[in-house]
Amino acid sequence: MEWRLRCAGSAGSRGRVRSRSNAEYGVQVQVENAIAFAVEQEPAGLEIRVNFGVFAGRDATTAELEELGKLLVPEAGEVSIVGEERHEMAEDAEVVLHQVRVAISPENVPHASAERKEFSERLVTLAEIWARQCINERHAEITDL
Repeated sequence: MEWRLRCAGSAGSRGRVRSRSNAEYGVQVQVENAIAFAVEQEPAGLEIRVNFGVFAGRDATTAELEELGKLLVPEAGEVSIVGEERHEMAEDAEVVLHQVRVAISPENVPHASAERKEFSERLVTLAEIWARQCINERHAEITDL
């Protein structure tokens, strides 16, 4: 039996991934390379997710979240930003996830497919730039537990 813990849809801190019996179950941790990515929201809203903890090894600070807002508001209008710590658990594994989510309301998202894609890519790029700056300024060492 093989467990595969994926952090693609959310951000995890590699230092906080635990398995009770790695050898017995062959637990593999796979970290996606994307720092930020867009997720379509119903009805026609948009959410940008930033895999902050995977790359920074820590939570985003309030000041950092405010800086992200300053970058995104000129492009997206009103945004809602959430920095969260989530715990995903199974019988033999636990993952602590540090993620940043940016929600853009449907009225601020273009309806035409090409415009929507360009808008989404612009916001993802800004979120990636922000994340890289935060990581370069202050990075927690990631250690195995």
